[in-house]
Amino acid sequence: MPRVTVVGSANVDFTVALSRLPRPGETVTGGTLLVNHGGKGANQAVAARRLGAEVRFIGCVGDDSSGERIRAGLAAEGIDVDGLLTVDDAATGTALIAVDADGRNQIAVAPGANHRLTVDMVRERESSIAWAQVLLCQLEVPLPAVRWALECARRAGVTTIVNPAPVRPLDDEFFRLADYLTPNEGEAGALSGSEVTDQDSARDAALRLKQRGAGRVLLTMGGQGVLCLGESAVLHFPAFPITPVDTTAAGDAFNGALAVGVAAGGSLEQAIPLASAAAALACTRRGAQDSLPDRGDVERYLQSLR
Repeated sequence: MPRVTVVGSANVDFTVALSRLPRPGETVTGGTLLVNHGGKGANQAVAARRLGAEVRFIGCVGDDSSGERIRAGLAAEGIDVDGLLTVDDAATGTALIAVDADGRNQIAVAPGANHRLTVDMVRERESSIAWAQVLLCQLEVPLPAVRWALECARRAGVTTIVNPAPVRPLDDEFFRLADYLTPNEGEAGALSGSEVTDQDSARDAALRLKQRGAGRVLLTMGGQGVLCLGESAVLHFPAFPITPVDTTAAGDAFNGALAVGVAAGGSLEQAIPLASAAAALACTRRGAQDSLPDRGDVERYLQSLR
């Protein structure tokens, strides 16, 4: 069973489906509300667990009913939540999400307890990092905690995947801690200083990120697929055909599935199609964790395309 540890965020999500996204200062009414659990870290942990990994999660929630429900939900998935700490000086993270008829979204987040995760808290869970075959991190929790987790993984010989979202300035030393870096087009553009609009510009941005120290760069481009810059070769994996309903958590599905594929010892030619299929299926369902497929869903979908 692949072993994955996730260090990251956990939120409660309030998602409103609308005919279109509001413009600044505008109210769009007539939507429907979905309340479920999210946060990039928790989403990626659930994605990895549903695809067959043994998963441990490290993060923070508030001492409130939302935090209790998030903990219970992750535990019900079979995720080890001993590393999910409760803090009493901040509320559980909350995300407000608007989704239009084409599945595009706008997201606003009040991070709350997620920003209380400290290096000392992560250090106390060092054994959970060393236990893993893959450590998966994002940037919705404080950067010092993420950096320490990655350094710990490097010392223990654990493979690291960094999803640099939400994007923020990173130094070259941080990039060198990422065996796999998984930005989308906007994140790759911001981190490389090179706008991504097509495969050629994606290749240029990926090369700049690799030159900054990342081991492999997997640049996700939605309907344009995934561009992978490895040790030397550049590979392109086309997107799978879907009609999107809600793109929330599609990137998280990709990262969670990638972690499972890498932890299982698969090649990128095996892991990326698995991850892309999981992301595609997540786009066909509403919500964050509610949209994440299980292994059977993904295998049946891939079989249907052959």
